[in-house]
Amino acid sequence: MILIIIIIRQIIIITSIVWNDKIKVNLKKEDNDNNSNNKNAFTVLFDGKSLDGWKMAGKGKFTVMKNEKALLSDGGMGLLWYTKKKYNDFILRLEWRVIHKDDNSGVFVRFPDPGNDPQVAVNDGYEIQIDDLGKPDDDGIHKTGAIYNFAAPSKIVSKPVGQWNDLEIKVIKQNYIVIINQQKITEFIGNKSLNGYVGLQNHDAKSKVSFRNIRIKEVI
Repeated sequence: MILIIIIIRQIIIITSIVWNDKIKVNLKKEDNDNNSNNKNAFTVLFDGKSLDGWKMAGKGKFTVMKNEKALLSDGGMGLLWYTKKKYNDFILRLEWRVIHKDDNSGVFVRFPDPGNDPQVAVNDGYEIQIDDLGKPDDDGIHKTGAIYNFAAPSKIVSKPVGQWNDLEIKVIKQNYIVIINQQKITEFIGNKSLNGYVGLQNHDAKSKVSFRNIRIKEVI
């Protein structure tokens, strides 16, 4: 009986050690992911202060709102694209906010240098749509979270007008995954280029969509 009790105590001690080590490993991984010096960390694309590294194509513009460290779309249709690098496989994260229920915008990925023509991103890249109403036809492939014209979201999970939403876009090979507010809503297999630029759409004069905390992590 004494021998059994000793064995049980040893099992409990070993289990506790293993569990604590697992927690330490997970914490270390999380710390590494948030360490700006780590190669696996996210790179900030917009610093909240200027449009350094960004360029407009087409009509309209994006205004820097320094008090909110955000970008606000104005006019259109145009494309604000990040010029410093083409990306292959990556995870792109940002926040967006609308001020009208029918505001329209989008995030473009994997398109070539558009010059001054935003239609290049439309034709040669993929757009992750922002438009809860999916105007003009209410079609799912035109609603928030859709791969525009290709894949509809399983549901609309946007927060109420005026609140910030989290968007994550995972692009690995030809696999595209869209996660909004911590919910995976769209999966899609593409057939276009395996690399390209990323950018934001200013759709029209009425739509006022803000973006902030734009960051990217390459997946190697």
